[in-house]
Amino acid sequence: MWIRMLAAMLAATLLLIALLSANPDYRLFMPGLLDGAVLTVEITLLGAVLAVFMALIAALAKLYGPLPIRWLSTTYIEIFRGTSALVQLFWLYFVLPQFGIFLDAFVVAVLALGLNIGAYGAEVVRGAIVSVARGQWEASIALNMSQAQMLRRIILPQAFAAMIPPWGNLFIELVKSTSLVSLITLADLTFKAQQMNQTTLKTVPVFTLVLLIYLAISLTVTIGMRLLEQRASRGLTRGRVA
Repeated sequence: MWIRMLAAMLAATLLLIALLSANPDYRLFMPGLLDGAVLTVEITLLGAVLAVFMALIAALAKLYGPLPIRWLSTTYIEIFRGTSALVQLFWLYFVLPQFGIFLDAFVVAVLALGLNIGAYGAEVVRGAIVSVARGQWEASIALNMSQAQMLRRIILPQAFAAMIPPWGNLFIELVKSTSLVSLITLADLTFKAQQMNQTTLKTVPVFTLVLLIYLAISLTVTIGMRLLEQRASRGLTRGRVA
């Protein structure tokens, strides 16, 4: 039911964008805004991949790594959760060159947002792992599984279903955080909107379209995560029945 409602909202949003684009005052801005939206989606996708990778590595390191690795993982998580994403973005883009490290603005955007969301995601992964029923751990030990086998075959598949809803929220935050990359000269959706607004002073059509495009992207992410959650839940139920 929820997925159908979200799909209806997405369809209504896309229809409204199409209807507004037929208006001459709005049509003028669509090509440029869509170019910016493509860059926003690219940063979101690559940032999401990095975030999931870092979250998984940091969570497992914090739970099962030797003490120095646990400290390193905890340091990463606390620094990136405890400081502003904007400051992290500026630090990578403006401070690293002071040490002779020059990164492309696109790379900085993916790194900063991916590492930021990954730090929050690490706690999601850790919480999902430790929430798996104690009986599952004991059964794995009784089957004489190694820790790696236990995690891969028993614990992580069950924890995965619990991770999906909070990860959906984090991915939405990632979409919204991409607006910060306009401050390091990347021509994303927000940058294009600001540029057009300053040039034409047509604030209402520009930012109405931007709002709707961001909403369409966020609804697409939400629907995708809801579908993934449904599939994971069905798989987990079948596994229990079997």
